[in-house]
Amino acid sequence: MRVGEMLDVLARVRPRTGAETAADKTVDGHTDRAVDLALAGSHELLASVPEPVLRSFTDRLLGPLAEYDALHNAELLPTLRSFLACDGSWSACAARLYVHVNTVRYRISRVEALTGRDLSALADRVDFFLALRGSCA
Repeated sequence: MRVGEMLDVLARVRPRTGAETAADKTVDGHTDRAVDLALAGSHELLASVPEPVLRSFTDRLLGPLAEYDALHNAELLPTLRSFLACDGSWSACAARLYVHVNTVRYRISRVEALTGRDLSALADRVDFFLALRGSCA
């Protein structure tokens, strides 16, 4: 599930205010409400996502990495977390993890191969950030 899909789910389950009810639109017979931009622009919205949806999102995105780490002790999840915390800087991530920059490059390439995602793409970085934020991994 991509971030946009998660926001759609959130829009359907979040309690409505009077102003939002007036702003509802009907598209192809389905009612669709927009999430407030202020809320949608914050990772704090994860607190409003139903637990099963959040668990499914994190399991599908991070599950292959957790399995690979368990089998190979590859440190993919900690590397991914550090890489994102370092804003995608290879050298800063390597310094933070006390490994060579090529180790970080290899691990991130494994993350991309296992998930089919591209960490040079902002949307994929956001998805990983949200999944890590919503998990205890």
